[in-house]
Amino acid sequence: MAKNLTPRKNDYSRWYNELVVQADLADNSGVRGCMIIKPYGFAIWEEIQSELDYRFKETGHVNAYFPLFIPKSHFSKEADHVEGFAKECAIVTHYRLKNNPNGPGVIVDETAKLEEELIVRPTSETIIWNTYKNWVQSYRDLPILVNQWANVVRWEMRTRLFLRTSEFLWQEGHTAHATEGEAVSEARQMLDVYGDFVEDHMAIPVIRGTKSANERFAGALETYCIETLMQDGKALQAGTSHFLGQNFAKAFDVKFQDKSGQMKYVWGTSWGVSTRLMGALIMTHSDDNGLVLPPKLAPIQVVIIPIYRNNDELMELDKVAEKIFSTLKNIDIRVKYDNRDTYKPGWKFNEYELKGVPIRIAIGPRDLEKGTAEVARRDTLSKESVVLENLPKYIEELLSTIQKDLFQKAKESRDSSIHIVDTWDSFELALDKGGFVSAHWDGTSETEDRIKNKTKATIRCIPIDNKKEDGVCILTGDQSKERVLFARAY
Repeated sequence: MAKNLTPRKNDYSRWYNELVVQADLADNSGVRGCMIIKPYGFAIWEEIQSELDYRFKETGHVNAYFPLFIPKSHFSKEADHVEGFAKECAIVTHYRLKNNPNGPGVIVDETAKLEEELIVRPTSETIIWNTYKNWVQSYRDLPILVNQWANVVRWEMRTRLFLRTSEFLWQEGHTAHATEGEAVSEARQMLDVYGDFVEDHMAIPVIRGTKSANERFAGALETYCIETLMQDGKALQAGTSHFLGQNFAKAFDVKFQDKSGQMKYVWGTSWGVSTRLMGALIMTHSDDNGLVLPPKLAPIQVVIIPIYRNNDELMELDKVAEKIFSTLKNIDIRVKYDNRDTYKPGWKFNEYELKGVPIRIAIGPRDLEKGTAEVARRDTLSKESVVLENLPKYIEELLSTIQKDLFQKAKESRDSSIHIVDTWDSFELALDKGGFVSAHWDGTSETEDRIKNKTKATIRCIPIDNKKEDGVCILTGDQSKERVLFARAY
C-alpha cells in the first residue's frame, strides 16, 4: 500500500481529510454533509461506545430510546432552546410521494401534508421532557437516570468528516432530580466521567471548565465542558454536560410531590459526546505516516506479519505465528495474524502503519533460527528484536507504555501551547501561534462578541480549577477577577 498523505505542515486540513479516507475510517456519502463510517472507523467508535457505556452504567444510568421525530409544538416550548437550534433544524412536512404526471421521477404529494410538522431531532431534550411528564408524579419516581445512543441531524453548511457533519452519532444523557444540588452533582459527575475517559482511554489531556453565557448550551443554566487542543493549535470541544435547572421541567410542566406533600418542579441535566471524538483522536496523535491509535481504543492492538519467500517457509512460520497469536489472544490482546498471500510484507507494513496499529510483529526464517521476532512500535517507529518466549509479557508491557507515552507527549504539547498574556497586542500574537491563550476578560457578552469578531477566537472555557486573580480585560481595560482560556477552534 502506497501512502499519499499531504504533510501536516503543508496543509493540516487536507492531511486530515486524506487520512480519514485513506485509513478506511469514513467517506463522504451521496447525501450532502453526511458521512459513511466504514467498518474500521466504526470499530474504533465501538471501542469508544463500549467503554463509555460501561462507565455510564457503573454510575447508575440505564439506556433507553426516544423517537427521531419531534413535534414542532414540543420544540417551541423552551424559548432559548428554539433560538439555539432553529437554524440547524431539518423539518418533515409531508409523508408521501407520487409519480410525476409531467415526466419521470416522483414529486411530493401535496394532499399528504402533515397536520403538525416534525423536527428531525438535533437533540432530544424536548421529546424526553414531554415523556418525563408521564413518568414523574412523586419523589419516589426520582431520580431518572437515562441515556440513549442515537443519531441526530443538524443542518451544517460547512462539513468535515467526523468533526462536523449534518448527521452524526452520539449519546445523550437526560436526568431528572428532586433537588438543585443533586442535578448539579450529576452534571459535574458526568463531566468527570468524560474527562477521565478521554484522558485514560484516548490518551488526550483535557481542561475541565464551564462555558461563558454566549457559549452555553441553549436552555441550560450552566454548561460544563472538556476542552482539548489539536496539533495545529486549534481547540476542540470533546464533551459537554449541562445543568438545565428547572427550565425544561417548567416548559413541559414536569412536577413531583415531595415528602411533605408539596408539588415542585424537578431539576434536570443533559450531557453528551459524539463521533467528533473520532476527529479528536485522529488529530491529537497521528502523523504524516498515518493514524496513531492508543492501544486501549485500537481495534487491532497487535498485527503479526510473516516474511517468507516460498510456501515451505510460510508453513514453518505459520506454526510459530499461530502460537504467538493464540498466546496473545488468551491474555485479552486484540491481535491479528495476517498471512494473506495476495500482498507482500512491505505492502502490509504500510497498511497497518497507515491504520495506526500500535504494535507490529514481523517474523521470518532468520528470526526462527534465532528464536526471536521483530517488534515495531507505531508511535515512535522504533524496532526491537525480542526473544519469542519473552514476547507475551513484553507486548503487554509495551502496550501499556505506548498508552502512557502518547498521553504524556500530547500533554507536553498542550502545556507548551498555553500562553499567558496581559495586553491586546500579546493576545493577538499568541493566537497566531496557536494554542490556548489565558487572558483576563471583563465578563460581558458584548466584549466576548467583539473579541470573536476581531480575531475569530472564542472563550473555550473558564477552567474549574481557576485561581482568582485581579487584572484588567485585554480589550476594554475593565476590571477582571480571573483569567479565561481563548482559542480558535473547530
